[in-house]
Amino acid sequence: MIDRGITEQEGGAKAMETRGKRGVLTGGMILIALGVLIIMSKMNIWVFSKSWPLLLMVIALGALIQRSRDLGGWIIGCVGLIFLIMENLDVRIYAIATFLLPLLLILVGLNILIKYFKNKNNHSDK
Repeated sequence: MIDRGITEQEGGAKAMETRGKRGVLTGGMILIALGVLIIMSKMNIWVFSKSWPLLLMVIALGALIQRSRDLGGWIIGCVGLIFLIMENLDVRIYAIATFLLPLLLILVGLNILIKYFKNKNNHSDK
């Protein structure tokens, strides 16, 4: 019993260490992107009020580099892309939202079905 408790504690420590490494990668990427965006704004190349959605995309990239199946990373990336397009191309959100929600529902539904059939095939092979 004592050995099992130590193993669970070690497993928890390893999980926390992994989460910490993920945070460092994403945090470093955010700081670099923020610095570049501020320099570009100060040099009048690209104003920060139009470039901030890139920060969302950097957060998504950091999440997806570590785990490509991270649904949250994909959602944050899509939201960042939508805001980037809206801020820079003068696209109205209602035009995007008209098709975005149904498209997201379709994609999430397909993802659920793919996982279901993949798991079903894995269990039937055994």
